[in-house]
Amino acid sequence: MENIQNYTREELAKWLEDKGSRSFRAGQIFKWIYLKQAQNFDEMTDLGKELRGLLTKNFYLSGLDLEDKQVSADTTEKYLFRLADGHHIETVLIPEKDHFTLCVSTQVGCAMNCQFCLTAKGGFKRNLTVAEIISQVRDARFFLVQKKIDPLKLSNIVFMGMGEPLANYDNLIKSLQIILDTDYGMKFAARRVTVSTSGLIPKIVQLGLDTDVNLAVSLNAVDDKTRSQLMPINDRYPIEDLLAACQKFTMKPRNKITFEYILIKGINDSREDALKLVKLLSPIRAKVNLIPFNEHEESNFKRPGSKQILSFLQILLDNDMTAMTRKSKGADISAACGQLKAKSEAVNQRD
Repeated sequence: MENIQNYTREELAKWLEDKGSRSFRAGQIFKWIYLKQAQNFDEMTDLGKELRGLLTKNFYLSGLDLEDKQVSADTTEKYLFRLADGHHIETVLIPEKDHFTLCVSTQVGCAMNCQFCLTAKGGFKRNLTVAEIISQVRDARFFLVQKKIDPLKLSNIVFMGMGEPLANYDNLIKSLQIILDTDYGMKFAARRVTVSTSGLIPKIVQLGLDTDVNLAVSLNAVDDKTRSQLMPINDRYPIEDLLAACQKFTMKPRNKITFEYILIKGINDSREDALKLVKLLSPIRAKVNLIPFNEHEESNFKRPGSKQILSFLQILLDNDMTAMTRKSKGADISAACGQLKAKSEAVNQRD
């Protein structure tokens, strides 16, 4: 048996046709799963008993196993999900002024080995399935229903959790087909979905052709030497080539590309770095998201002082860059990616 959430609506329609059922039933099933939060096939009352039996015989419908949840003083919620094979992933529900944003994982661990990232310390385990990606969104909306909050208030998704999304490309694209299905699926608008990458150039260009979602690029340095030290992927895909791919991505009408820039004390936070960043990004429709480094015990990197952070930001603004400093949320609940998972595994090892 297979989790039905691994199927796009088109794939499910074909499966139904092959079994002698009408293909339009796929839309009805999708509505029950993604809009009505059905927990089993018997709840799908507008389907015939025979069809419900066929689904029950061939598929199962289940969410993820919530092993731990932490709630921040600012009401950010971080979920630690245990997968069927015992691995763990993290998902973060972030409250905004009039909606919620969900930070979604795409892999167990990560192979990119970025030196500032706690997730990378645990190495890469495997890609998430479509169902495991989609369940993070569906479960988060179900948690809102339980609090009597309109689940559609969860309207924004950022693929910025554990893993490199573009390294799990096929499952990412299938997940996006379900997420962006405005008729029967999850009804997210493409402009409210952002995929982040460390810089897998061939997949950046392909993503721009395959979808209309937004792109966020983890840049973090303005020269190849520094970026390669922080992000080994730069040895394969250097900055010049990365930015050329980004220019191709922006050829279609869409929002500006977000360039994430983690500010690390003494590494990439100087006035010269800020001015070089302006020069690098000036040919691109870009906005910069400055992220002061979130210190953790697995790294010797330090967060710059507030004065240095503001000075860096002001240089960008003075040069007509669209830039902001990310407001830290969930700092009191280990909201940086990988921290809750690492703590859980440390406890399990002691036990």
